[in-house]
Amino acid sequence: MCRQPPAIWPHAVEASRSTGIPPQFLVAQSALESGWGRNELRHADGSSSHNLFGIKAGKNWSGATVEAATTEYVNGQPQQVVERFRAYASYEESFRDYAVLLRDSSRYSSVIGSQDGTEFARRLQQAGYATDPMYADKLARIINGPTLRQALIG
Repeated sequence: MCRQPPAIWPHAVEASRSTGIPPQFLVAQSALESGWGRNELRHADGSSSHNLFGIKAGKNWSGATVEAATTEYVNGQPQQVVERFRAYASYEESFRDYAVLLRDSSRYSSVIGSQDGTEFARRLQQAGYATDPMYADKLARIINGPTLRQALIG
């Protein structure tokens, strides 16, 4: 994904405008969720789902989906499960939907407008974005680390 941030940067900027969250935080989270683009969720035919944020397809989701094995933590213990995730036609759609999820869900109200990377990561975890007990630490390391800065420089 080191070449990917410039391609997704305009979408992160647009999502930032609607959430008040700095675009580099959004790129960092997409890097964490997609393994810097190496572990993108894929359809059975190998095509990308364009889901950069690991957003699951709940019962109210009426769009396309993809199933994938993932690790969920239950009572602190990792378990492999197969989940349904949202699928998008583009990375632009992925960022747009992610921004709507954060902006329109009261669950994430404390995340909106976060300006400190470590606080953003901590608030996402506290809101239940991921079950990994180390999620906030992993995200904060990416936000504050040199790899993201280098990727954004190009």
